[in-house]
Amino acid sequence: MGTQTIKATCVNCNVRQLCLPVGLSSLELEEIDSLITARRRIKHNAALFQKGERFSSLYAIRNGFFKTCVTSADGLGRVTGFPMAGEMLGFDGIVNDRHICDAVALEDAEVCVLPLDLLEKLSLKVNPLHRHIHIIMSREIVREHDVMLMLGGMRSEERLAAFLLNLVDRLHARGYSRSELILRMTRKEIGSYLGLKLETVSRTFSRFMVERIVEVKHRHIQILDADALRQIVDQSSSL
Repeated sequence: MGTQTIKATCVNCNVRQLCLPVGLSSLELEEIDSLITARRRIKHNAALFQKGERFSSLYAIRNGFFKTCVTSADGLGRVTGFPMAGEMLGFDGIVNDRHICDAVALEDAEVCVLPLDLLEKLSLKVNPLHRHIHIIMSREIVREHDVMLMLGGMRSEERLAAFLLNLVDRLHARGYSRSELILRMTRKEIGSYLGLKLETVSRTFSRFMVERIVEVKHRHIQILDADALRQIVDQSSSL
């Protein structure tokens, strides 16, 4: 089995401030703790849920990275996102009570299980939680909109620059460096997400290295010139 179930609490969670609204009282935190039925450990390359599986819960990522994937009618797979600690998974299943994508761990990970029926009841009692859920769902819609714009109007170097800047900003919000990161995903998975061939991703990384914008050693990335990455992204908006 690729998963293990253990007990969880929010009080001592190091990403609590990312997936819960700020300013909750001790009593409200205790109520949310009672909502979390379990914490599941997901092994590297194991699926948290798969397309067609019945939906029952949302999942708050406690630590680790995931990729979400969809399969088109012609059987081709496409990466649609790289959720990380402090973010939530499972919203895709709300509409039809079944998941429409796969969520696969890119490394050993842990998630808190949030049964939707209990979450809805509790959000009526804890007003900040109700609003926060709407904010998270809205953030997902905006993210998908931004990805569509990126894939439709950016060249390969602009797409990769935007991807790296977004990734390092999200990691920095979790206490990591603004200039260094380790890619949990492969270049092929990055290409699938950005709508680029593997060769194009590798060639673009090489160009960034030659221009001393980044330094790449296997999956370790050091951003040497963040301003240059921003200028590359800004080129698309000025056209």
